[in-house]
Amino acid sequence: MLRRWSIVLVTLTLSAATALVASGTAAAGTGMATANTPTASHVSVDPGGLPHLVGHESGAAGILHQAQSTNWSGYADSSGTFTSVSASWTQPRGTCGRSGQFAAFWVGIDGFNSGTVEQTGSEVDCIGRTAQYAAWFEMFPGPSQNYSNPVAPGDHFTATVKYLGGQNFSLFIADTTQGWSHTTNASLGQAPALSSAEVIVEAPCCTSSGGVLSLADFGTVSLTGPTANGEAIGTSALSPTEITMIDSQGRDKDSCSGLTSGENFTCTWLRST
Repeated sequence: MLRRWSIVLVTLTLSAATALVASGTAAAGTGMATANTPTASHVSVDPGGLPHLVGHESGAAGILHQAQSTNWSGYADSSGTFTSVSASWTQPRGTCGRSGQFAAFWVGIDGFNSGTVEQTGSEVDCIGRTAQYAAWFEMFPGPSQNYSNPVAPGDHFTATVKYLGGQNFSLFIADTTQGWSHTTNASLGQAPALSSAEVIVEAPCCTSSGGVLSLADFGTVSLTGPTANGEAIGTSALSPTEITMIDSQGRDKDSCSGLTSGENFTCTWLRST
């Protein structure tokens, strides 16, 4: 992932609060090649992290809740204890009108109503007018880490985050188009809340002043088969929330559809800021 602070990371510093142990091995039974060890980002952007929520209310008929955020869109479940979340998507192509625009696509546990997030996904970043692509994982508040494998628009991704007990998680991501996968076992370094599960499109944070970065034009991304605890993410007992990403003027930055079969949805870019 590209990091969102203007600091070039030459070596990976492990936070005392967040000890990361990366296995970098392929998941059993996938038949895909073992992936390379993740590396620290070398550019000042950090996908992942907490939502900047600016509103939250009950949705239609009380089945869905609705929330607004300046950096997240998609869906989050928040009723019960969450031990797994999964989804698939096709990496969208970025259209870069200018530099400094970013978009990330990920699954995660926690974050919606807690102070940590355990997550993995992909991204597109506009460096100059060139779109660059990457896959990554993050144990927030620790920093995100890129995988060194190639990512290209049109690649099909599948990702799963599982709670292993204690402070430990397994983060799996596979690019079935390129033929690589990672299963990374990591420790959060503190007791997780396990209070939410989410499938998210994100405008990563932050500028030097702490603001959200401009959302890259990703066209449309389809998120298929999202589940939490093995159930469709729209299952009413999981208390799903539809999250809309808005700018400082209250305008939608992207438009996400309702859930089809309680799971599938699409998000379409509308504006950068």
